[in-house]
Amino acid sequence: MTTSEAFKALYDTIAKLRSPEGCKWDREQTPSSIRGNLIEETYECIEAIDENDPAHITEELGDIYLVATMMAYMYEQEGKLTVTDALTKVNEKLIRRHPHVFGDIKVKDSAEILDNWAAIKIQEGRKPKDSILDEVSSGFPPMDRSYALQKKAAKVGFDWNDTGGVIAKIHEELDEVQEAVKSGSQIEEELGDLLFSVINLCRFVKVDPSVALHQTNTKFIKRFKYVETKMKETNNTMTKENLDIMEGFWNEAKGFASPS
Repeated sequence: MTTSEAFKALYDTIAKLRSPEGCKWDREQTPSSIRGNLIEETYECIEAIDENDPAHITEELGDIYLVATMMAYMYEQEGKLTVTDALTKVNEKLIRRHPHVFGDIKVKDSAEILDNWAAIKIQEGRKPKDSILDEVSSGFPPMDRSYALQKKAAKVGFDWNDTGGVIAKIHEELDEVQEAVKSGSQIEEELGDLLFSVINLCRFVKVDPSVALHQTNTKFIKRFKYVETKMKETNNTMTKENLDIMEGFWNEAKGFASPS
């Protein structure tokens, strides 16, 4: 089966599911009701990429194609757009915004490519934003939005000179969190400032904070499950009174190789 045939088969299946002879649940869905699935499937795809598992990546990319195509078909049913429209427009945009590939424009590096991309967007009629920060979607998850906002600010020179300044800022914000906890006021605000500063360090050293946190979550899950298993094996209950025992097993788990 060719790529075009495979996509046509997916489109036909979705059309069948949304038809009167199809699936009641699928017919009841709307773009709003499944928009969360798009985020969920994206994160599952990221997990598969991190695992470097081709079979899992294939499955999760397929799920993303499914949700995106399903959404586009829903709008097609409403007469607001067609799947062909969406595919045609994105293809035309790719060609239009890569004049160094499909035209005769010369560029020296990736930075110039991104500058050209931004300039072409304006030429296409996109109204320049009042602030470069307005280019970052408010729909991003908070951590991803912080990361994107900081990258935008850094692009115009609003950035630290070295990691020392970023780390010093983290210590400053941590001190302010401690004071807020003592006083019982502005704790949420100060914790937000601390998180923002830690994300800034991630950006500065070129680490995606979402990816880093995902890896830590995976590591925590693996170690905690080890503690649960050992507690069961030793007939101990998972209670605060047994915290010393749990910490002992936790330290054992830390001695094992970290998950890849």
